[in-house]
Amino acid sequence: MQNVAFIINPFSAKKNYQPFLNSLQAKVENPLYLISKSIQDTEDFIKENFEKIDVFVAIGGDGTISTVAKNLIHTDKILGIFPAGSGNGFSNETKFSKNLDELLAKIQRKNFKEIDTFTVNERFSINVAGVGFDGAVIEAFEKTSRGFKNYIKTSIQTFFKYQPISIKFEEKYKKFDGKYLMLNVANTRQFGNNAYIAPHASKSDGLLEIALVKKFPFTHSGVFAYRMFTKKLVPNQYIHYLSVPEIEFSVDSDLWHLDGEFNQISSPVKVKVLPKSLRILV
Repeated sequence: MQNVAFIINPFSAKKNYQPFLNSLQAKVENPLYLISKSIQDTEDFIKENFEKIDVFVAIGGDGTISTVAKNLIHTDKILGIFPAGSGNGFSNETKFSKNLDELLAKIQRKNFKEIDTFTVNERFSINVAGVGFDGAVIEAFEKTSRGFKNYIKTSIQTFFKYQPISIKFEEKYKKFDGKYLMLNVANTRQFGNNAYIAPHASKSDGLLEIALVKKFPFTHSGVFAYRMFTKKLVPNQYIHYLSVPEIEFSVDSDLWHLDGEFNQISSPVKVKVLPKSLRILV
């Protein structure tokens, strides 16, 4: 299989990447691959092989995928994915499974679709970014052994002590100024683990869904969770959606996550969609 490179994050999937690599080597003769030691290692590998490779495959979670994708936007290179993260939100939304034969068949066809990506103060993201509660959760979650159970446990512990953030929008959206539990920027529908924060988001419409979530009583958390996991979140007294190509605001927290990776981002904040900026295997 020519003109394809595989980039493996060895820290994903509980550091158990060897079964994937064994299977890949059994099915593909002399595959070109990197077991990445760092973001810089990944970027150097892509740069070194850029001219001769058509499809770069990211093996990892949303953070790994985002790192690879950032180096492919606005080019004719194509992104492929083998999901190996804790949430796999972007993989779910782009219909990549843990079936290597399916992935190899997609690579052979090389059919692709152009999708949107976005930036938060020039920092790249492909799936969902957020400030406030979920940023604080990710900061704490990264200190655990990860996994869905730890994410839920960390979320509950953080909810009780977390104070709402204060957001001030640019003039056009001034009426939405206020205190919120969190603000999410959604290019696709879900965080991961089939938790749909923006059920009507589209990754190819040139728009981002801004989910503004007010802090609700803990007694409402079961209802909120049920609606989120069943794609039934709708605007109500606790959540509002804005569909925008870009937006500017200030927020009194710098605790962000970008595709599930903790980031500190200072205000003022500018969020901007990059329409049809990435080619992805279909």
